Amino acid sequence: MFKKLLLTVLLSVFSISFLSAQHDEEASHEVVSGNEDFVERHEEHAEEAFDMGGMIMHHILDEHGWEFAHGFKIPLPIIVYTAQNGLDIFSSARFDENNGEYGDYVMHHEKISLKSDHHATVWDFSITKNVASLLLSAVILILIFTAVAKGYKKNAGKAPSGIQSFFEPVITTIRDEVVKPSIGPKYEAYLPYMLTLFFFILINNLIGLTPGAANLTGNIAVTLVLALITFVMVHFKANKNYWMHIVKPPGVPGWLLPLFWIIEIIGVLMKPASLTIRLFANITGGHIILLSFIGLVFMFKSYAVGGGVWAIGTFMSLIEILVAFIQAYIFTLLSSMYIGGAIEEHHDH
Repeated sequence: MFKKLLLTVLLSVFSISFLSAQHDEEASHEVVSGNEDFVERHEEHAEEAFDMGGMIMHHILDEHGWEFAHGFKIPLPIIVYTAQNGLDIFSSARFDENNGEYGDYVMHHEKISLKSDHHATVWDFSITKNVASLLLSAVILILIFTAVAKGYKKNAGKAPSGIQSFFEPVITTIRDEVVKPSIGPKYEAYLPYMLTLFFFILINNLIGLTPGAANLTGNIAVTLVLALITFVMVHFKANKNYWMHIVKPPGVPGWLLPLFWIIEIIGVLMKPASLTIRLFANITGGHIILLSFIGLVFMFKSYAVGGGVWAIGTFMSLIEILVAFIQAYIFTLLSSMYIGGAIEEHHDH
């Protein structure tokens, strides 16, 4: 509740600032041509003004290139295919060096198109910041759990040690408190997926809190794919009882079945929708709040504001670390419950 209220207040402040800046800009266009000195000073002031919204959107959206800090940007591969040119592969630095243009391609707001034909279809398979972060998190997970697996083999019958001792309580908690109670006796078949899901979301949530990192789990396309994987598993593994509950719910008269079908279809579709939006909104909202506080330092250019922002920002960062664990836990718990409900055997009462 506190987080939502804080986000609402910040958005209101920035909306007022934006409207004020827009009014000033409109007023500047009404200045007569004889006041050239005033216009020049106004333009210089506008150039120096800090763009809070632009800074926030730049950090939470995807891009062709990975900017860790201002002036330090790692170029990433641009991979595009068009019917005219075929497959082209080059560095994103080419766009940076030529003001968003390279060869027959032009990039505007991270969208690549052809200079000769803006309506031509350009298939973009580039390694963007989010894709690079996805690959990085995959490598981290492989390294971590390879080490954990070696620890299990090495310490068979002994107390865990090293990295195994850190991750084993988390793994057993997810198994015994989430997956096993939610899915039931057949939980072992789904445990690898649930553990992968939990740690993938957790690692990317935590990576996203580091300076210059990508906002992977705050990308709705990523959360949608995770939700769809659970959705597919639910309906491919669902038993006859699950489908009969949707097609012909017990105790429902025949003339009411069409209405119940509509309700059941909406309910089925709402499950992946809730998984998608919950993770996306919570992670993105947290990033916007943190970036808003950081932006206040540059907006007011005050040591007093900087001290206050540091204290509040530290507190909010600790909350976001907690949120990172909670959101990974909730996504895994709901996925387990959906699968458990689909494979549950019918019990006569």
